[in-house]
Amino acid sequence: MKDILAVRHRGVIEPFAWSQTLLAFDFDGTLAPIVDIPDHADMRPLTRGLLSRVAALYPCVVISGRALSDVRKRVRGIDLRGVVGNHGVEPWRATKHIHRRVREWRPLFEQALQDQPGVEIEDKTYSLAVHYRRSRAKKRVRSVIDRVARNLEDIRVIGGIEVVNLVPADAPHKGIALERERARLRCDTAIYVGDDVTDEDVFALDQPGRLLTIRVGRKLASRADFFIRSQAEIDTLLRTLIGLRERFTGMGALIPGEVAR
Repeated sequence: MKDILAVRHRGVIEPFAWSQTLLAFDFDGTLAPIVDIPDHADMRPLTRGLLSRVAALYPCVVISGRALSDVRKRVRGIDLRGVVGNHGVEPWRATKHIHRRVREWRPLFEQALQDQPGVEIEDKTYSLAVHYRRSRAKKRVRSVIDRVARNLEDIRVIGGIEVVNLVPADAPHKGIALERERARLRCDTAIYVGDDVTDEDVFALDQPGRLLTIRVGRKLASRADFFIRSQAEIDTLLRTLIGLRERFTGMGALIPGEVAR
């Protein structure tokens, strides 16, 4: 993987900045820092201002593992062209069939994990997320989750940063969601930024020249093309995208967070 913000690689972004490019972002760990309590996740004010500016210059969407209503609340006021929730399920595949399966899973995991303090099961209607960041027995919790899941049919288990996502195996993933959004918005190319295992479904699309994938944090096993070193560097990436777009369109307005020279 290569650092997209390194001087020698920044030219990679330029062709995307002057084409009909879709910008797509994960939320947690990408636009917003990871926090101990998921409900407390929010963008920094500077990031929010930069994202608003980016959304005025490019077609821009957020593709999140959160429930659609949840992530919409967190990006309210930003002129996004679309918001996708539940790893790609919402809004297109939010069916009673998927809901029914997830509803059947929940009591099984609740019963198996009831004696594990520090564990929270988040029911997102069309998927479950088992958060164990505050558990003192993380390996044990993971083992219990895997044991329950092995006895279920048509379930996809996706690990994350101290969270396990449980999704119907036939549900659309983030890669499918990105392709759908790109087609819907009639974009020739796309840039996707994410930080977690669920984002690998986008990274694995492998479309040189048409899709630029950027991971938050370097990980050798990732399929992403490039990386930024930390979540805080999302602000630098957003500034770069703004600066390139304004240069190509001749706008050249002041970027939030910078001062006039």
